[in-house]
Amino acid sequence: MKIVNKIMAVLSLCTFEAIADTGSNFDVLASLDSGPGNVTVMDNGRIIMSMHQFYNPQYTVVEYKNNALTPFPNAVLAAADSTAEFKLDSVLGIRADANGIVWMLDNGMRSGVTPKLVGWDTKANHLHKVIYLPNPITPKDTFVNDFSVDLRHNHIFISDPAGGHNAALIVVNLNNGKARRVLQGHHSVIPENVDLAVDNIPIQIKDDSGKLIRPHIGVNPITEDLNNEWVYFGAMHGQSLYRIKASDLINEALEAKDLSERVQRYSAKPISDGISIDKDNNIYLGELAANAIGVITADKTYRQLAQCPKLSWVDSFSFGSNGQLYAVVNRLHQSATLNGGVAKSKPPYYLLQVKPLSAGLSGR
Repeated sequence: MKIVNKIMAVLSLCTFEAIADTGSNFDVLASLDSGPGNVTVMDNGRIIMSMHQFYNPQYTVVEYKNNALTPFPNAVLAAADSTAEFKLDSVLGIRADANGIVWMLDNGMRSGVTPKLVGWDTKANHLHKVIYLPNPITPKDTFVNDFSVDLRHNHIFISDPAGGHNAALIVVNLNNGKARRVLQGHHSVIPENVDLAVDNIPIQIKDDSGKLIRPHIGVNPITEDLNNEWVYFGAMHGQSLYRIKASDLINEALEAKDLSERVQRYSAKPISDGISIDKDNNIYLGELAANAIGVITADKTYRQLAQCPKLSWVDSFSFGSNGQLYAVVNRLHQSATLNGGVAKSKPPYYLLQVKPLSAGLSGR
């Protein structure tokens, strides 16, 4: 009875927008012992997650199947202590494409190695491609974080919040492996002067001198509509979402000034991490300060879909087959990195299944 009462007490703190007659619009698919980073779901139903480097996981990428986590693509390449010539170091961004390639964005920060994009062919079960992102594509303070895969233009678009003032997008040509850093320092990618507090506790980090500061993080959320026409992005610490045409991002003939003039402010948004989009251009995100999941609808207005203590830093979204939307919860604000050096984050962390307003594209 005590357990039932405790569950009812938690649920009484949750609010949901009614969708049809289903009541709650998210379900906990799995409770996890370690904090996930990002999630991608393939069209065959395979669920692949990065494990967040702030928690020093044993494996940087895992697959969730049969109610368990197994290293992806295998135990050697995904292991933190691997001595293999090629290995995954610190993967956060992860996306599956329509060809069965799982793309992993390795920021290399745990071992201080060059960031790279890694594509793993799940159909042939072997390495598809590695694209290194050396300086100056990734500066010293880079934190390549999330990305969108565009098979129509055969490009990948990466968000890099870097040090804030030098935040930028990175455009990667999958045909030749060439990468370009664009929109660096543009108002659409740098953070705004807004603080983030979760449960009335501000996010704080320690600088090199041990002083506590409240970070303002640049461009992080990024996604692309299902027609591969518009790329949507914005600063994590920002209250605006922007967009630019993919055809402009890949146009190497455009001067920096011309490219910057093609950026459009799309809508308001709360402070948020990863985002995803459905076939009707509804954009889903985690409202970090409110322990909530929200949506920017096609009319450019924002509203909450659910608010609940369980939604404690909703980090990443991905659509799967049959239109389902998945998300992860990792309590990142309570990690030592974002809590002034004090580790307060504890399991359970969650893999969620969310009821979207419309269906989306697997892996996105």
